[in-house]
Amino acid sequence: MEKIIHHGRNVKRFREMMGLKQEGLAMALGDDWNQRKISLLEQKDVIEDDLLELVAVALKVPTEAIRNFDEEAAVNLIGNTFHDSAVANQFHDTSYANFHCTFNPIDKIVELYEALIQSEKEKVEMLKGLLEKK
Repeated sequence: MEKIIHHGRNVKRFREMMGLKQEGLAMALGDDWNQRKISLLEQKDVIEDDLLELVAVALKVPTEAIRNFDEEAAVNLIGNTFHDSAVANQFHDTSYANFHCTFNPIDKIVELYEALIQSEKEKVEMLKGLLEKK
């Protein structure tokens, strides 16, 4: 059985992802649009190609994204793609401390501190040289 993708629901999803209210999308589409028309648009199973193109431009997404977005497929893709233990543990471990560094963070802090001290020493020597010239 072929899965039917609800264009109006996808418009709503993308609109919400962009942080727009229905009124905001209506303003982006022009004077002929209002919140009520956006609400009706979001209820449509299939949106005509020319109208879908206008909405896609207003939402700054490809027309094909609205036409083909399938939430179930996206959830499956994400669920089957991310198996890193650090990512998985974020949902079970509230400390979020399961990151695997390839270096010792303390060593990096010491290295940066030493570079800062060296830089300050060079500044002092430069200032001494300027003062001696006067």
